[in-house]
Amino acid sequence: MGLRVRPDVRYPFALHSQSLVRTLLAAAAIAAATALAGCGPSGTPAASDRHRQPLSERILADLEDRHMRKEAPILVRIFKEEAELEVWKQDNSGHFALLRTYPICRWSGELGPKIKQGDRQAPEGFYSITPGQMNPNSSYYLAINTGFPNAYDRANGRTGAFLMIHGDCASAGCYAMTDEQIAEIYALARESFFGGQKSFQLEAFPFRMTPLNMARHRNSPHMAFWKMLKQGYDHFEVTHLEPKVDVCERRYVFGSESTGQFTPAERCPAYNVSQEIVAMVSDKQRRDDILMAELISRGTPTVPVMTAGDGGMNPTFRAALRTHGGPGATIRTASGTIPPYVSLPAEPADAATGSSAELDPAE
Repeated sequence: MGLRVRPDVRYPFALHSQSLVRTLLAAAAIAAATALAGCGPSGTPAASDRHRQPLSERILADLEDRHMRKEAPILVRIFKEEAELEVWKQDNSGHFALLRTYPICRWSGELGPKIKQGDRQAPEGFYSITPGQMNPNSSYYLAINTGFPNAYDRANGRTGAFLMIHGDCASAGCYAMTDEQIAEIYALARESFFGGQKSFQLEAFPFRMTPLNMARHRNSPHMAFWKMLKQGYDHFEVTHLEPKVDVCERRYVFGSESTGQFTPAERCPAYNVSQEIVAMVSDKQRRDDILMAELISRGTPTVPVMTAGDGGMNPTFRAALRTHGGPGATIRTASGTIPPYVSLPAEPADAATGSSAELDPAE
């Protein structure tokens, strides 16, 4: 009989010992979301050993080659437009290095943050993932709850729940991977918790925050929000350390060294940021602003604010579906299995321009 869990109850996890974490992770289950609240029909399947799958010999060899312990902390970044999920892992230097880039099988909505329940938007922002957000009994193979709404979302009146990273390649406000991908991502997160990481940071962006992409999307009503996210993006880019994230005055604050109390909707307390980091971030932002201005002056075309589509899919999976004539058959790719009911999302409005990575002179 499957474990039944109430969706309105949080299940806290204490890291008193590795054995306790293993027991709690094995027992944890967060109810699958409904179509409006999260990612599809509710229901909890019978308990399985999916969450116990060991890391492959291939990834263990990669970890050894890159001087990373399998229990070392991780950090996850998501980019909607490119439909990619990155797993970064701390190496022996204490900094994070890129371990894997996974093509995202499906995400829904438009570029931009999730605003309200039922808008089919996948969240953007900075989220903290604890063991209690790991769902081993998901209807979508395995799932990791993003933690939406976070303090920033709540302070700005944003609503919704159970927005996940999960398998099954189907999304209604989530980031859907293949089952094979989520099994590996889940295992990497699990091992980091076994190693003592109390939570890992999830950074979800509309696109890679390059000067070209900022120029292409300059007409978006979300630009002010995205410029704020870029501050955190730049902190990580220049340090390869997890940026400390706080919220006050309904905005994100990155890198604070203050021990004062941050209240999401109230005035920010006095705080300091490492002057070395401030200088590095400021220098990067200055160079990016100059290049963005040059790109705009050269007439870089803008992206339509609304694409009239519903999310995206990595080109790897688009190509596989086209090759097999669309939905109707199980498709096996190097990145995992596409179920027979998965169909192509609408083409991006600017598909003719190619990918941003190919166009960006700074990449």
